[in-house]
Amino acid sequence: MRYFIELSYKGTNFCGWQLQPNAVTVQGELEKALGLVLREQIRLVGAGRTDSGVHALHFVAHFDASQEGLDTDESLVQKLNGITSRDIALHRIVAVPSNAHARFDAISRTYCYRIATEKNPFTVDLAYHYYRPLDMEKMNAAAAILPEYNDFTSFSKLHGNAATNLCNISNALWTDKYSGELRFIITANRFLRNMVRAIAGTMMDIGLGKYPPENIRRIILERDRNKAGTSAPPQGLYLVEIQYPKTVFESRQIDS
Repeated sequence: MRYFIELSYKGTNFCGWQLQPNAVTVQGELEKALGLVLREQIRLVGAGRTDSGVHALHFVAHFDASQEGLDTDESLVQKLNGITSRDIALHRIVAVPSNAHARFDAISRTYCYRIATEKNPFTVDLAYHYYRPLDMEKMNAAAAILPEYNDFTSFSKLHGNAATNLCNISNALWTDKYSGELRFIITANRFLRNMVRAIAGTMMDIGLGKYPPENIRRIILERDRNKAGTSAPPQGLYLVEIQYPKTVFESRQIDS
């Protein structure tokens, strides 16, 4: 039987989602917990991977198990939450078709980058604290240009192993409606490794007046990571929503 599992996690104390030797990862901890409770070896396939220090309000993974009816066992999620780190919260396990795939069936992903504009001891690991004034109007002018393009090589991690650097961005917006914060919200069908942090860092340069919003076009067309700005730090980045076709899986967005 194949199952999708929905969860959220604080990434501060993890070396990212993906399993790595000699490192604490979300996938590693969750596979260990599932194996203990289900008494069989479990391998998770995530909807993507988040880097060290990056958070997820909404994450989806799939796994195969020999047991049926795991989605109807109301105590299973509670048991798993009881033995996993306090930085991980499991929300739901759902039976899905045997060919459903958490990564390849996802049709969109939404990320949020949070910048704390005021000192706040409660968000030290949960937002990028940056107190210089940023021109949000200029950053939004640059953000509005992003959906016009689909090759984001300039915002991809150097020497990455992605098969293609093509992504379709459907929405990109900065907002200051949250007290003491600026937030950058971006949705696309897929993202390259380090892409959102690279875009956020580049737009902060625009917000500081280092160059005009239209320069984002030149940066994209250059297809050169060295032409874009420095990546924003990981603690401000959140994966906030993953969407699937309803025929595969109806996900639930977890509120921030």
